[in-house]
Amino acid sequence: MTAPSRKDFVSLAVDESGAYTNGKQRKQSFWRKWKQLSSLQRSLILFVLVLLLISAIVMYPGLLTQWGARSDMAEGRDGGEGFLQHMALKIEDKAILPEPPSERKLFRKRGPPSLQNRSQNKENGSDAHGVVNKVLGEEDGNKSLISWRGSVVTVAKDTDHQKETQTEDLLLVASRLEAVREAFQHAWKGYKDYAWGHDELKPISKSYTEWFGLGLTLIDALDTMWILGLKNEFEEAKQWVDTHLSFEKNVDVNLFESTIRILGGLLSTYHLTGDALFLEKAKDIGSRLMPAFSTPSKIPYSDVNIGSGVAHPPRWTSDSTVAEVTTIQLEFRELSRLTGDPKYQDAVMEVMKQVHKLEGKHEGLVPMFINTNSGQFTHLGVYTLGARADSYYEYLLKQWIQGGKTETELMEDYLQAVEGVKKNLLKKSSPLGLTFVGELSHGRFSPKMDHLVCFLPGTLALGAYSGLPAEHMELAKQLMDTCYQMYTQMETGLSPEIVHFNMQPGSAQDVDVKPADRHNLLRPETIESLFYLYRFTKDKKYQTWGWEIFQNFNKYTR
Repeated sequence: MTAPSRKDFVSLAVDESGAYTNGKQRKQSFWRKWKQLSSLQRSLILFVLVLLLISAIVMYPGLLTQWGARSDMAEGRDGGEGFLQHMALKIEDKAILPEPPSERKLFRKRGPPSLQNRSQNKENGSDAHGVVNKVLGEEDGNKSLISWRGSVVTVAKDTDHQKETQTEDLLLVASRLEAVREAFQHAWKGYKDYAWGHDELKPISKSYTEWFGLGLTLIDALDTMWILGLKNEFEEAKQWVDTHLSFEKNVDVNLFESTIRILGGLLSTYHLTGDALFLEKAKDIGSRLMPAFSTPSKIPYSDVNIGSGVAHPPRWTSDSTVAEVTTIQLEFRELSRLTGDPKYQDAVMEVMKQVHKLEGKHEGLVPMFINTNSGQFTHLGVYTLGARADSYYEYLLKQWIQGGKTETELMEDYLQAVEGVKKNLLKKSSPLGLTFVGELSHGRFSPKMDHLVCFLPGTLALGAYSGLPAEHMELAKQLMDTCYQMYTQMETGLSPEIVHFNMQPGSAQDVDVKPADRHNLLRPETIESLFYLYRFTKDKKYQTWGWEIFQNFNKYTR
């Protein structure tokens, strides 16, 4: 064996700058250190690394789910679209309406508005399958929703069977939506052909009638056309508003009706479209209604001439109804918010302050009349949630929500009124034990219930959903059943204007109807309450009840 030849040189690694790097030594340093460890030390390190790797593999999906849930909840707090699609009704602890327009937006926008992502062709058609596919696409995968109690619930991804059932349900809903659109178009065609630009259609004589001469039906229907996606009808009505609607008229109008129908219709259409035309018109009519508040008591007169600015009570009395003077606040408050002029809100909130401190209430329940000169309740001792008082209670809650739930007097008055109803007006019928709301007259209870009272289930549900006592939701469900029975127990499936409930054991039926009350005025209270109950509970029976009522309206009133 020969000895290896001896090398007469050493290797140096030199980089481009000429610096010595000793790369070989650096590459081997970690390996040398590893080899210097004992077998036990190397085994322990390998064991820890493997354990960490396995833990990461196991925990990774869970972390993704947790991060996703947090993301969904954060998106819900921020008003994210994906979250909001699964909410029945989003009511936060702040004002629920968008910010008022900037000054430049007060100038009128010209040109047709673009409807909100409506799936419609040029003839206002609808694609039921397109609607279904869109909704299914949006609802694929795990989603979060808010229950009526306010808790966040994660819904698992649908199975194939669930998705098939969901598709069938959505096709059914789409067909019903189209039926509602068709019913509106039927009624609208009659108005357009025989009453265009006038207040109301007389369908039997194919003529019209005027109340104020301001196109009440047309203004009232603007937001409905927008929601239904009826672009052609909306554009035609908008052009009438732009070119023909003028409040420069020597005509007396009712403050309450003008507020909820004209001012309210214009404001809601502005919110849906963003078209300043409607805000300009709303400001015009709102300003012309303001003289009604020029009374000694600040309780407004019922009538005002929008041309001359002269306001007055009805010819037969100096009283206004409590419902009329306390059911104009939402619209005037919103007009102040949008225009930046506080005078509208100041006027209507002065009314609420006066009513809040008045004597003559009975455990939160208010009389039906109030004098515009003295500012005091009149006709004391009669308490009802029907005509002349009903919407006072409704607007207490809705003002509280509109103002971001900060006006505690409104909430306290509402809660006290609900307790007053439960203690004094709530009874059960025989034989079915239906929960109903009667009336109190000088200490005597009457089992009389107006159809107007059917606003109450929806209002109670809205309050419970907004953070008020959960027991209000249970009462809402009971009263909703009663209002439905007022329809289904009639031969036509349509509720009369007033019913009287039987309370004696052994009664043959729960409801009696007097001959003078056997008529239906197509009032919206029951349908609105069904809308709220379905949105908050997701119980499909409320959809079914609404569909039944709609079909009966179609059968007997068109």
